[in-house]
Amino acid sequence: MMIYLINKTTNYLIGLLACLLLCFPVYADEFDEFEKEFDVLVDDRPVPDQVIHPAWFKASFLDLADDLKEAKDEKKSGIAVYFGQKDCAYCRALMEVNLKTPDIQRYMRKHFDVIALDIWNSREVVDPKGVTMTEREFAIREQTNFTPSFIFYDHDGEIALRLRGYYPPYAFRAALKFVAEGFYKEETLKAYMDRADPPGKFEQEDLNTQPFFMRPPYALDRSHFKAEKPMIVFLEQKNCHACDILHTEPLNSSSMIELIDQFDVVQLDITTETPVLTPGGDHMGASQWAKKLGIFYTPALIFFDQEGKEIIRLDSVTGQHRLKGVMRYVLTGAYKKYPTYLEYRFGRMDAY
Repeated sequence: MMIYLINKTTNYLIGLLACLLLCFPVYADEFDEFEKEFDVLVDDRPVPDQVIHPAWFKASFLDLADDLKEAKDEKKSGIAVYFGQKDCAYCRALMEVNLKTPDIQRYMRKHFDVIALDIWNSREVVDPKGVTMTEREFAIREQTNFTPSFIFYDHDGEIALRLRGYYPPYAFRAALKFVAEGFYKEETLKAYMDRADPPGKFEQEDLNTQPFFMRPPYALDRSHFKAEKPMIVFLEQKNCHACDILHTEPLNSSSMIELIDQFDVVQLDITTETPVLTPGGDHMGASQWAKKLGIFYTPALIFFDQEGKEIIRLDSVTGQHRLKGVMRYVLTGAYKKYPTYLEYRFGRMDAY
């Protein structure tokens, strides 16, 4: 009997070890993607070296209707217009992490022609509807507040998807497939990503707590009585590595805490039905509100004014320098003069 139990235990351990050996490379790859991204964006201030585009980006005359026709003739899904800048740390992460990931590069080259624009330049661009403007004017019109940003156009010259800011490989990969395989015609990116390949799951099983987060109940209504401070709503979820990074690095400094203290700050788990009275005065659960807001990536930070109106959102990877710039944009009231953060940035080099 003892020998039988020993053999059974041994077989179980061997089977468990085999499973771990088979499964580990998958999770290791996912973790490696996150670590590469984190290494590149530990310091998100402007980079000293110019960001170099891949050689396979299209050499375009910036007539997007012509570019679309050529993409269609080549049996591609459409074009991807990239908005970047030469000293952008997030653009560098896109080039060095996402676009050097072999399957992402192959997929993007197969399905899209990529046309690169610089948000600071004044070259003329003709949009798919025939409107002519400079690269800078185009970026402002499309509210590409954060670089890198993408606008994906389908064969009809309609916008299939906008991506504002940098997204890690798993999210960027899903976004490409969402457009190329036509899912954008049927559902939201959030609904698609709920079914697509999820990000890696890591050790953190609970939300990251912070002393500056408000406690429930979450009565956030500002539509009837004006609040004293603007508000930041952190929309997060458990087992979110990007959320862990946000709390570990960008929020971990005394200068950041000084800025945060000037806001009312709320944290919500978008996978729960935690009751919320929203800034606009609606009663709903946290997940329902996140769905209404169109949140497909966590962490997402949404900024509201004292009257409950949304000012701006950060729903892509965010480092300390960018987060501080957005906080100052809100706290100084600059958003009242500059409707887009991009317009504000053109006059403020510290607003990255």
